[in-house]
Amino acid sequence: MQPLRLGSRGAAVAEVRSILTGIGMLRGEAAVDASVPVGSARWNRSEPIFDEHLDLVVRTFQQQRGLLVDGVVGPATYQALRDASYRLGTRTLSYQVAAPMTGDDAATLQLRLQDLGFYRDLVDGYFGRATHEALVSYQGEYGLSADGICGPATLRSLQFLGTRVTGGSPHALTERELVRRSGPRLAGKRIVLDPGLGGTEPGLTVPNPHADNESLTQADIAWDITTRLEGRMAATGMETILTRGRRNSPTVAERAHIANAFGADLMISIQASSSSSPNPNGVATFHFGNSHGSTSMIGSILSGFIQREIVARTALRDCRSHARTWDILRLTRMPVAQVDVGYLSNATDLTLLTNPHTRDIVAEAILVAVKRLYLLDKDDQPTGSYTFSRLLAEEQA
Repeated sequence: MQPLRLGSRGAAVAEVRSILTGIGMLRGEAAVDASVPVGSARWNRSEPIFDEHLDLVVRTFQQQRGLLVDGVVGPATYQALRDASYRLGTRTLSYQVAAPMTGDDAATLQLRLQDLGFYRDLVDGYFGRATHEALVSYQGEYGLSADGICGPATLRSLQFLGTRVTGGSPHALTERELVRRSGPRLAGKRIVLDPGLGGTEPGLTVPNPHADNESLTQADIAWDITTRLEGRMAATGMETILTRGRRNSPTVAERAHIANAFGADLMISIQASSSSSPNPNGVATFHFGNSHGSTSMIGSILSGFIQREIVARTALRDCRSHARTWDILRLTRMPVAQVDVGYLSNATDLTLLTNPHTRDIVAEAILVAVKRLYLLDKDDQPTGSYTFSRLLAEEQA
């Protein structure tokens, strides 16, 4: 579907209104049946308009769901709306390899299984292998047919059972224990580095003030910082893999698949941003977290460390660390931190990011943040004071 925004009209706008009504964010529309495709006879009604009130509600929905708040119903927001329209029991849930099922019903199922002690991964509304295995385990223990299909019998059994464990996220405890067991040394850690954009998606192009007749793009900035970070990580004995080459741009799903296949301990995605306005500026970091209360604890800690280290070492504005549900954070099976290092569309950030010295500092800040993560409670160095040379000396001692 084409992106919908203020002023749009048509059947797709009617569907957006109906979904938002069904989840209690709008009044006066008939609730949508999530199984009805856009464009069917169900939507052949007088064309509604995407007005200012709908724009505000869409922005509120995007904020609640950890999406980019722009008021535009693009692919990510539309998928989130469809996911929100599903309630547990409105359809049969099962593991489908080719086209995995997603939705709030899957998230509710994950929460129920987590409370009963069967599910230990992120509550992300993604019915993947981990959810399937947890459901099979639950069904087998409860005396149901262990087929991994959440149908009427399984739903009734879930309604009759209370929780076995409360007071904490099993996934968060598992993440922290894995970090603790791996020890403070960086040598041997497996890290996926994800430079944003690339290939046919270079992003904004700007002049390079440090080289005559040359230009830089968002993809170039992300690539340069990534390779500087990769070199430092290699010096410490870490194993790294990049999600893309110098000239290609895999999809987000492909990047996540690379990370999952590598069996990484962490993933760090590095982006350079741009905006149609010259005003946005500063560095921000992101980790997985959603409206169901599920958060990657290690992703959150790492994002916070990276944010503080970069802000302490550069003149980039502090835009803080945030929880988001973006696919690069949701589809990966390890903690992920995404770093948006600044805006090439802003004059101040442009001056900083086109300077190779700043990019070098950012790469060092990210590595130090990773080291702080693995030090856990033994980290006693003030923010911004831990140098690469000292870190390297400690690693080689």
